[in-house]
Amino acid sequence: MTIVLFVVGLVFLIAGAEALVRGACRLAAAIGISPLVIGLTVVAFGTSAPELAVSVKSALSDQASIAVGNVVGSNIFNVLFILGVSALIVPLVVSSQLIRIDVPFMLALSVFVLLLALDGGFSRIDGIILFVGLLAYITVLIYLSRRESAAVKQEFAQEYGIAPTAKVGWLKDTALIVIGLILLVTGSRWFVDSAVAFAQYLGVSELIVGLTIVAAGTSMPEVVTSIIAALRGERDIAVGNVVGSNIFNLMGVLGIASIIAPSGIAVSPEFVRFDIPVMILVALACVPIFLTGGVISRQEGFVLLAYYVAYTVYLVLVATSNQALTWFGPLMLYGAIPLTFVTMLALTVRELRRKKSAKS
Repeated sequence: MTIVLFVVGLVFLIAGAEALVRGACRLAAAIGISPLVIGLTVVAFGTSAPELAVSVKSALSDQASIAVGNVVGSNIFNVLFILGVSALIVPLVVSSQLIRIDVPFMLALSVFVLLLALDGGFSRIDGIILFVGLLAYITVLIYLSRRESAAVKQEFAQEYGIAPTAKVGWLKDTALIVIGLILLVTGSRWFVDSAVAFAQYLGVSELIVGLTIVAAGTSMPEVVTSIIAALRGERDIAVGNVVGSNIFNLMGVLGIASIIAPSGIAVSPEFVRFDIPVMILVALACVPIFLTGGVISRQEGFVLLAYYVAYTVYLVLVATSNQALTWFGPLMLYGAIPLTFVTMLALTVRELRRKKSAKS
């Protein structure tokens, strides 16, 4: 029965996010919002609706580990898995200047979240700061979107530019939003309750479940949106969805969950020392890619995907107290990760020098 509730809850979350995004996109277009802004805010944030629903439910149920693990785990999953798979399908050549601005912002925001967590958790004040920051971010994004290139605007217009023109359209889209919210609320309750039952049955912490099963499950809308966009050649949408979702997860999901949690969200020292730094490293890995012209090659996509597999293996080894931790952890920490960053740094420097020579 637990497995059935888990699967049905996940289906409700995905279907609810899809209905919410469709209805919200069309209503936003109907009132004159730019398709570019719709793509980078409404869609990116709408696909994070399952994370929001699950984290809010967890925070209200005093299951803080799932709430915060869901946010951090989803951000890691979004970059390593979704961008990795999307780049394997087709190299992602990103032309949107906004996305290049958003990537350093995502990195700075990840570091800021670490600083907030150093005192052992996220208080209501921390949540308010994050949520107010989200409102400011949206305002700046709308302003900067006016200066975006015509090619990028056209790409987003083709995908999101359909607006309802009749009264029936408004009613239909409003109904989609309501149905989406109902599915999200119901699905989140079943999904979280099942995840807690899995953690108890497997004898692992709720944090591990939040970082893996829950994070991957709530990120399914981002998976679908980004992969379909990559297949269609809409590369800015594929990347913008991931980056925008990560920013919303940190400022919106974590912010709202911290505000409504009865006593804030406590985090363990291990989470602060390992999982949040991994999220920062993942965000840092994106910066050189976009500095070299906004290109994510198939080789880089493979590296991102390989690191997600390695991260998941590490969490499983920790959860099971496997003896392989004695060599796997040091191998990743002192071998694979430094080697990858040195290689990426060298490629970045070479590409920047090539661009400088081409201009001169």
